This record gives sequence, C-alpha cells and structure tokens, in this order.
Amino acid sequence: MNTGIKHMRVRRAAAVAFTAGTVFATGALAAAPAQAVATPTITAKGGYLMNSTTGMTLFSKAAGTKRLTASTTKIMTAKVVLTQSNLDLNSKVTIKKAYSDYIVSQGASSAHLIVGDKATVRQLLYGMLLPSGCDAAMALADKFGTGSTVSARTKNFITKMNAKAKQLGMTKTHFDSFDGISKGSNYSTPKDLTLLARSAMKSSTFKSVVKSTSYRPRTVTKTGSTRTMSTWSNTNTLLGWNGTLGVKTGSGTSAKYCLVFAATKNGESVMGAVLTAPSAAARTADVKKLVNYGYARIS
Repeated sequence: MNTGIKHMRVRRAAAVAFTAGTVFATGALAAAPAQAVATPTITAKGGYLMNSTTGMTLFSKAAGTKRLTASTTKIMTAKVVLTQSNLDLNSKVTIKKAYSDYIVSQGASSAHLIVGDKATVRQLLYGMLLPSGCDAAMALADKFGTGSTVSARTKNFITKMNAKAKQLGMTKTHFDSFDGISKGSNYSTPKDLTLLARSAMKSSTFKSVVKSTSYRPRTVTKTGSTRTMSTWSNTNTLLGWNGTLGVKTGSGTSAKYCLVFAATKNGESVMGAVLTAPSAAARTADVKKLVNYGYARIS
C-alpha cells in the first residue's frame, strides 16, 4: 500500500514537472517576439532616431556630436519662413540677378529660377526643398530678412535662424548660411536636426511640400505672361518607401551624405537623422535600417 502511494506521488510529481516545463517552454516561445530587437549598425558617423509621437529616443550614435549639415540646413530656412507673422504664401518674390550670381559663384544646387520672373513664397519653398535650390533659399532669406541690401537682409535672416534654433532647444547648432554652404561655422547634430524636423513637420504646408515627389511651378514673367517651368523632382529617393514622408537630403565634399527623415506606418511614427554617411547608397541603407528598427521597437 505504501509502495503504491509512493509510486502515485512520483508519477504526480513527474506530471507536474512535465506540465511546468511545457508551460515554461510555451511561455518562452510566446515571449520570443517581444525580445529586444537587435540594434542596427550604420555607416554614417552620426545618427539619431526617436519615436516622433512621444519623443522617446530609440537609437543614438554620436547623436550630440557637431557635424556639417549641408542642405539639411534648409529645414531651418523653411521653419523661419513658415513662422513669420501674417505670412502670405501667395505673395510674389521677384527673382534677382544676385541669386543667379550666387549660384554660379558657389557651384550650388539650383531650382533654375529665371531672373526677372516672379515666384510665390509657396513655390520658393518647393524650389528650395525638392531640388534643393540654393537660389530659392536665397530668395526666401532676402524676402524675410531685414536690411537695405541683399547681403544685409540675408545676414539678418541667418540671425533669425539661430534665434529659432535656440528657441527650439538646439543647443549644439549654429548657422552661418541659409542653404548649408558653410563659411566655417554651420553645424548641428543628429539629435538637434531631429528636434527641428519634429517641429517643422507640425506645419501642414511644410509636411505637404517635403512629401511631394515632384512639383511644376508656373511663374510670372517680366511681361506679365505665365511661364511653366521644368518639373522640380525631390532629391529624397526614399519617399514612399515603408511610410517615408520626408524630410530633407544634404550632401557636400566635407559633409558627405546626410538625411533627415520621417516615416509613419500603421499608426507608428519615427523620425531621425544621419550625418556624414560615406555615400548616397550607404545613407539610404542606414535610414532603411533605422526606420525598420524604429517600427520594431515601438510595435
């Protein structure tokens, strides 16, 4: 009798152990998808990623190190324009020879604006943010700066850019140009640029512009006729991929390849920046890794 009871107890203990082991194994399998996602490796010297809804940091690589920003600078140019009081996006700006001369002297990227034509502020935003036109950036800086000359007005506008950076908490950022063509002290960090983009993307106008793959403006000529210009194509080839809807590319001999990006998919939103990637292809690969990583982290 005692032997039978002993055997029953052994069998029950074994059953309990088996059941517990099964539950443990099942639990482990169920928990697997929730395990930490592998942190990606990127080629860019600096990178940052945040949950753009909550502002929580998702990835950081030298995110507070100051680097050249190239044409991602134009995000701030747009931000300053779009925060002007009583802004009229349909007000017209006459294209000056000074803008054309500047493009030629700097060998800068251009929206191919024609001297004497009148373009609206809205059109200039497209010209600056899609083909990355430095002529469009200069026209906006001249329009919204204060002073008696083009030089004075553009310098004043850059002062406004730095004031806005300070206001946004971009503590490691300084601008010395309206387009990213640095005179020696035009820099920011991946984290600061992400903060800027998060603020800029709150503007429906800015968001609409940067997510456009192309735009064809119609300007007014000196004689008052309408000129249909060549189509401006967005330099951001990632648009539309996996929910990507902006924000701005940048490249230069010293700055290498940069991209400030934003993406939203299935209600999940991420935003970030990569600076000083070794090539355009590497920049694209880096951003794809970060976007996928961000979605996985917040899903």
